[in-house]
Amino acid sequence: MSERRIAIAANGINIIAKLNQSMTADALWNALPITATAQIWGDELYFSTPVDAPDEDVQETVNKGAVAYWPPGKALCWFWGPTPMSRGDEIRPASPVNILGHIESEPEELSQIPAGSEITVRQVRESRTEDPARTGAEN
Repeated sequence: MSERRIAIAANGINIIAKLNQSMTADALWNALPITATAQIWGDELYFSTPVDAPDEDVQETVNKGAVAYWPPGKALCWFWGPTPMSRGDEIRPASPVNILGHIESEPEELSQIPAGSEITVRQVRESRTEDPARTGAEN
């Protein structure tokens, strides 16, 4: 299977993430595009999805730049730093999450998306010229 990338867009910010080969990532991929309202919890951006996936190799802490699915809230979560549940510098979701992939650029860009923003998540096709993270880079 070829690499799968998704793009999150809100408030003029476009961020690309690469998905892994998990069943939850498959379910998300098949549900795209998704439009939702951004919520912020510490250095985590999350929003509801139509995906209903069970726990799959859940993790209690994640790495900076992780893209995860939170089963209790059917939510897609994007992490760039500590949350209110974190101890020290760790990144700890509210409860264990399924890891779906990782952000390919600077995760801190997520901090520029305010709570309440309309978020769109879509599939990114193989053509690099359609990659919104590269738009305007070759002028």
